[in-house]
Amino acid sequence: MARRKPRLLLTAAASMVIATPAAAQMNHANMPGMTMPMPAKKPAVKKPAAKKPAAKKPAAKKPAVRKPAARKRTPAPAKAADPHAGHDMSTMSAQPVPTADPHAGHDMSTMPGMDMPAGHDMTAMENAAPSGTSLPAGNAPPPPVPTDHAGDAVYGASAMEMGRHHLNEFHGGQKLYQVMFNVAEAQFGKGRDGFEWDGEGWYGGDINRLWIKSQGEGSFGRAVERAEVQALYSRAIGPYFNLQGGLRYDFKPNPSRVYATFGFEGLAPNFFEVEGALFLSNKGELMARAEGYYDQRITQRLILQPRAEFNFAAQDSRELGIGSGLSDAEVGLRLRYDIRREFAPYVGVQYRRAFGDTRRFLREAGEDTKGWSLLTGIRAWF
Repeated sequence: MARRKPRLLLTAAASMVIATPAAAQMNHANMPGMTMPMPAKKPAVKKPAAKKPAAKKPAAKKPAVRKPAARKRTPAPAKAADPHAGHDMSTMSAQPVPTADPHAGHDMSTMPGMDMPAGHDMTAMENAAPSGTSLPAGNAPPPPVPTDHAGDAVYGASAMEMGRHHLNEFHGGQKLYQVMFNVAEAQFGKGRDGFEWDGEGWYGGDINRLWIKSQGEGSFGRAVERAEVQALYSRAIGPYFNLQGGLRYDFKPNPSRVYATFGFEGLAPNFFEVEGALFLSNKGELMARAEGYYDQRITQRLILQPRAEFNFAAQDSRELGIGSGLSDAEVGLRLRYDIRREFAPYVGVQYRRAFGDTRRFLREAGEDTKGWSLLTGIRAWF
């Protein structure tokens, strides 16, 4: 019996050592709410893991490796392709299904970083009245110009008034001027060599200006045949067009005339310079003129300019040699070279013709009614 007692004690100790790892394993069948069987392959996976430390022998590092490994394996079923494989779904408690709107039914005031009154949700925020840049575009008038200036208290009203004056002057309030001779040329034609000019100048601001226009023609060795000057008030009606009204005085031909003038001048789409006017003389004669040109840039300095002018009359005027309808027309083509923007010589060609009764009046006076001319001149402005 003395020999059997030590053997029994050794056998009991060995059985306890073997039973301890098995008891340490988690029994998934006894977990609350879970009745699925324990997979049979998991112990087989853990056994080789228990043998690896025996080969490496760093006993101190085993717990550090096993603890994170045990934590990473707990959500493993959720990462698998089929997270419910091998599980008894009938015994699992029903889980809430997330809705399309994750914030539905949630009180946003309890979220960190949200400073809104308690009980307000996203629906109330969406239904709030728009403000700031969320407001729709409208046609409300701009706010009034402020009359209280904070700088007056520091620098004085007189000093700040001078500064505001210069600010307005150099941002649209300054007075400018320009003088341009678009046509200043000599004309060489069959049996007639002459000259022609067409210039204008203006002075004023962006809205209101005073315009002076002049044009005329003549023949070399003779007196000026036609000369006129216009003094007009110009009012801008948009970024590209001006309405003009004033007086026109004809020095030639005799007898001279004074005309009330109303017209427009501006830049049409595609950069066509256009001009039109109605003239009512002191004798009751009504006339009209339309002209335009276009600068076609071949290079930065070489420009081709087609130009046309048409004159009309509402009635015959034998004294002036003008008939009703389309009285005469000029069509020309000028090629200029900009030595500078302000100075450009040019050459060109022009065709002129009279129509209707104007043609008849010219024939009776022994004048040419149509013809071509070669041109050479200078376009200048300052």
